[in-house]
Parts: sequence; C-alpha cells; structure tokens
Amino acid sequence: MTLYLGFDSSTQGVSAIVLGVEGDRAHVVFQSSLQFDDALPRYGTRHGVLPGDDPSVAVSSPLLWADALDLMLRSIGASGVDLRGLAAIAGSAQQHGSVYLNASARSVLAAMDPARPPGEQLARSLSRPVAPIWMDSSTSVECAELAAAVGGNLALAARTGSRAFERFTGPQIRKFFKREPDAYAATDRIHLVSSFLATLLAGAHAPIDPGDGSGTNLMDLSRGDWWPRAVEAAAPALANKLPAIAPSWTIAGTLSPYWQARHGLPAAHVAVWSGDNPCSLIGAGLVREGLAAISLGTSDTIFGLMREPRVDQTGTGHVFGAPTGGFMGLTCFSNGSLARERVRDMFGLDWAGFSRALAAAQPGNDGGLLLPWFVPEITPSVAAPGIRRSGLEPDDGPANVRGVVEAQMLSMALHSRWMQVAFDTIHATGGASANREILQVTADVFGAEVRQLAVENSACLGAALRARHAHALAEGRPLDWDTIVRGVVEPLPGALRPDRRRHAMYQDLMRAYAEFEARALGVIKN
Repeated sequence: MTLYLGFDSSTQGVSAIVLGVEGDRAHVVFQSSLQFDDALPRYGTRHGVLPGDDPSVAVSSPLLWADALDLMLRSIGASGVDLRGLAAIAGSAQQHGSVYLNASARSVLAAMDPARPPGEQLARSLSRPVAPIWMDSSTSVECAELAAAVGGNLALAARTGSRAFERFTGPQIRKFFKREPDAYAATDRIHLVSSFLATLLAGAHAPIDPGDGSGTNLMDLSRGDWWPRAVEAAAPALANKLPAIAPSWTIAGTLSPYWQARHGLPAAHVAVWSGDNPCSLIGAGLVREGLAAISLGTSDTIFGLMREPRVDQTGTGHVFGAPTGGFMGLTCFSNGSLARERVRDMFGLDWAGFSRALAAAQPGNDGGLLLPWFVPEITPSVAAPGIRRSGLEPDDGPANVRGVVEAQMLSMALHSRWMQVAFDTIHATGGASANREILQVTADVFGAEVRQLAVENSACLGAALRARHAHALAEGRPLDWDTIVRGVVEPLPGALRPDRRRHAMYQDLMRAYAEFEARALGVIKN
C-alpha cells in the first residue's frame, strides 16, 4: 500500500490524515488531531495564541508549530501505521501568518540532531521570536499605506484578489519593518506558516504556492508571482527576503535526514504546502467550476473554483490561487451559527424545534425579511450590529426562524454573484449541514443540488490528496483531480434538489432583500 500524509496546522492545533492507495482505490487509514495548549503547555498559548496586553495583536510561536509536527509524527508511529510505504507529504496551514528567519536557518536545517526536538534547535534561527497570525488586527495604518501606494484598495484587489486586510501578510511585514527595523534587516527569509513547515520537513527553504501567496496582498494573481509594486511598497529589500512562488504540485524536496532518522521514515517527497482555504477546496471535492461548498459553522463561508480571477468590487470577497491551477473565490459571513442560535434561543427551541419551526413557515415568509446582524458583519461590512425586520412580527417564532435561514442563504447567493459562476452543485459542511430543512432552503435559493459532506477536516484531507497528486506528477504518472478525489470525497446519500417554483420565488425575493439590505446599510452609515 502506498501512503500519502497530509497535515493541517491550524490556529489551535495540528491534524494529520494518512491516505492509503491500493491500485485505483484510496481510503483514509489514519487521522488524528492534537491541541497546542494541551500537548505543548510549555509554550503558554491560549487557544493557540500567546497572551498579551493588546487585544488587537495576535501572535504565536513558530517553534510550537515545529514541535507539534514532531509530536504528531510520533503519534502516527505509535498508532501502528507502517510509514515505510510513505511516498509523499503535503500540508495545509492557517493563512496569512508569517515566520521570520535569519541567515543561520540554512545551516541549522541542514544539520539538525535527530536526538533533539526541532523547536529548541530552530530557536536561534528566528529573527523574530513570534509570528503574527490571521487573528491580528493591529495593522490598519499599514493597510492604508499599502493601498495608497498602489492606487487604492480597488487597484490592490484587482491585482492581488483582496483589498488590504489587517490580517494579511503584507501589512504585517510593513508593521514589523517600521517597528523593528534592525530585526527586519537581520531577516534573511520571510515564510508563510505553510512554507515554513514545508521548509522544516524538507530541510531547505521551500517555495510558497499561489493559494497561500494570494493571501498576502503582495501576489499578482494573473501572473502567479510577486507584484513588484506591492512588494516594494510593503518594505525595502522585501523581494530578496520572500521565497519564490511555485505551482501547488511542486516537490520542494525529500524528507530531510533529520525526520528520517528521528521517526524511521523513508525519503518521501515533500510537496509545497498551501493555505487552509485552498486545501479545503480539494478536501471538499471542488475540482471543477460549477461546484461550490458552503461551510455552516461559527461563521458561514461559500467558496468555489473559478477558471479566471474575478474581483469583488465591494472588497469583502477574496480570490486565492487554487491547487488545481485555477482560482478560488471565497466570501465569509460572521453571523453564521451564532445568528441561528440566537433566533433559536429567542423562542426557547432546541434544534429539533428549530427544524419544525422552519418547516412550519411558508417559504418566502410572504415577503417578510430579516437582517440577522447579531455581531459586526464581514459581508456586507456592518460595524454596528443589530437585528432588522421588514414585514415580520418579532414574536412570530416560525417566521423568524425561516427569516434567519432565508436571509443567510439570500445573502450568500447575492454576495457570491461577483464570482460569475453558475453553481449547479453545492457541498454542505459544518454543524448545520446536518439540518435537511436548512439544506432545502439552500437548494431552492441557489437553484442547485445540495449534498452533505461528512468530511471532518477538509483542509487536512485536501493536503493528503494534494500529496498524492504531486507525487503522481513527479513520478511521470499524472492523475486528474476527479481520479484523486474519487472514493475519498463522497457526499452522503440523499441529495436535495431545488424546487423550480420556489427558486423563481426566491429570485424575486432576492431583489427585495438586496434593497432592504441597501437601505439598512445606508441608515447605518448615515
């Protein structure tokens, strides 16, 4: 059996999936996760973040991530999985975070002692002891400076796929240069979390893939390379400190002698890593245009494959490179499960009662609408939260339950139009994807078949699938993506199909919803 290992280094922990392939059949033979706080308490993190006095600052330790990989490899070995058949490794990592290495990293990586854990050996190679992560919101000034330098946020989004965001890497690098110029000058290489961990496994500097590179505000989407104008605007001499950008199926090297000796592993291929969102694209089976995934979690997210890069003119959507070689569009909504839970609790319901109430109300709510902005919203941008109703009575439980679900799906459909993709099939993931009444509303609003996926960690699974794809290509036996995901990413039985009449009704209701939303946003801004 040939094995492929996928990692996912997220905010709070690391996961691993081992994929076994025999002939044309592939299946998961191992999967596990560990939490940073519990497994490595000596680093003192809380939910994977180092505590601090400034709530706008969010940083973690690159050494923590290195030691967590080491622990996970030990766990795989202890499970009884025979990794002598390991052919390739790939990974997924939280996007936007950055790791700062000095010139000693090259020699340290090449001469690591297998008797010692990686973290203690890498410490002297950090020019910055901490890594800012995606939760950091301390770079508003740097965002404005970067956008202004390239002609404004629309110009930045048109070239890089996103307006300037505080969590993105470019503004974070600029802040580091401004605040700690000497440490910046001593920095030889600035990695993303993904390329840092690929570097650690390969024992030499690894490139960045377009999926993660596009989360920096520094990459030219159409060229798949760094945009010199943005790079120069971020910090001086930055072009010399950034790794190259290489296709997602690039082999960065073979597993370094350190890992081979420490864990008894073969000289497996190390494919370049990518970000969690691009890896989730593969793990959710989105390998052709027309397929989308909707993740119904704490926040709700819609994402899908695009052949051409298109930009959200409102500045809330994102375009990333896709591991398939195209592009992916993504739009996130803050008021996901939180909004559904708030409405459920308003009427003293459990989830079964929520489903009954949703089914009891007339589809379309006779034109009644709800804007469930219980917390500040990302899409559309709403800083002043609050629930708003039109044609709905506050004490009508079924109508309000239907109102929140319809509002969320109408908002997703409305604010994903910029992708210019007609979705024919939607894969639903996350906790609320088990609710068939919610999925039926989704099918009717989008006019698409909706299938529930039972994938627990689509990013980690996507990484394992990417390892297989990269290895096959490197061995001269390329496999298409349909073959890669077949039998591994399979929806549960019982797809939900749209009702044509209800879909037509929702198309009309979407126009009313868009007008209601625009009026509410006008009131908030004025």
